[in-house]
Amino acid sequence: MLPQSWLGGHATHRGVVVGARHDLVPVAAYFLGRGLALSEAELRRVGATILATAAGLAVFGLVDIYAIPLSWWRHSGAPGWFHDQLGFHYFGLSDLPENFIYNTGNEHPLRRLVSTFLSPLASSYVFVVALLLAVAWLVRRRPPLVVWTPLAALLFAGLLWTHSRSSYFALVAGLVALALVRRGQAPALLASAAVVLVTSLVFVKAYTHVAPSTSFTQSELAQQRRHAHQAGGSAGGGFSDASTASHWRSLRTGVSTVLHHPQGFGVGNAGSTASRTGVKVEAGESTYTELGVDAGLLGALLFVAWSLLLLRIVLPCTAWLGAALVAVFLLGLQTDVIGVPWLAYVLWALAGVVVTTAAARPFATGPS
Repeated sequence: MLPQSWLGGHATHRGVVVGARHDLVPVAAYFLGRGLALSEAELRRVGATILATAAGLAVFGLVDIYAIPLSWWRHSGAPGWFHDQLGFHYFGLSDLPENFIYNTGNEHPLRRLVSTFLSPLASSYVFVVALLLAVAWLVRRRPPLVVWTPLAALLFAGLLWTHSRSSYFALVAGLVALALVRRGQAPALLASAAVVLVTSLVFVKAYTHVAPSTSFTQSELAQQRRHAHQAGGSAGGGFSDASTASHWRSLRTGVSTVLHHPQGFGVGNAGSTASRTGVKVEAGESTYTELGVDAGLLGALLFVAWSLLLLRIVLPCTAWLGAALVAVFLLGLQTDVIGVPWLAYVLWALAGVVVTTAAARPFATGPS
């Protein structure tokens, strides 16, 4: 690794360690998966665990936003976890992340599902993966509808109440990817993608009417007014709002930074790592621009090439996992997906398992 001073970076020693861990987790998880020889029965149990985890996440999250007041979260261990343990300094919501609620911009915030993952985005990613797995389960195994339908409805409700529009799009993209490899069921899968898209559009427009409301404390309200906090404008008009525009501005700025500084700034100068260690955030949010800052343009391109190679192998072999990777790689355009531990460990480890299985059975046919 080149010295930070050569690259124009300012990461601390702790930042370098934290950043290296952040960037290398998917690689380590992948090679862990390559070393596992899981039988089909074991993989089914893994799938069942994913579905059960997502279902539990949805149940708790939906009960939480309607039955547990935001004041309980303010006085729970969550603010201390973010502030004292992780080193994040949030304002405007008593040390809770700003996206813990949906800020309508009119000082009357709405709740959104965060559940035990303490994040609407991280929770939504689990629901996207679980829904793609559930669809593949229906297509291949034909489970009893009396079991499958309530499960799918619960997972989709959980996803909707996270109010994560990028995750809605990611699910649609995943279903389209499934249709590409499941040609026999392509019409039904494409119809499902259309239903998800339309339902999501309608739900976004109706969210201000169905979501439970909450309120700021006086000190929070003073901070909101002082900083003119704009975590997200009203989404009543569809998928385009201030929050979405902010994500795209961040992506464009990050891309420009990487192109004008292709050698990178060194590990620890991007995203949450830079924020936690108190140095300038050279690029944030997008997985690809953060890697471009940490490892240079070449490092980001290597990650993209590796991702495409994984898709080429995994999608035909294990369709639901390949579709989940499609969704996650798209989410990576505006979000640090490898910074979500569940995704980084589980998906990349399973991808390693599938690659190992494909290498052992090179003439196997048909997606699973």
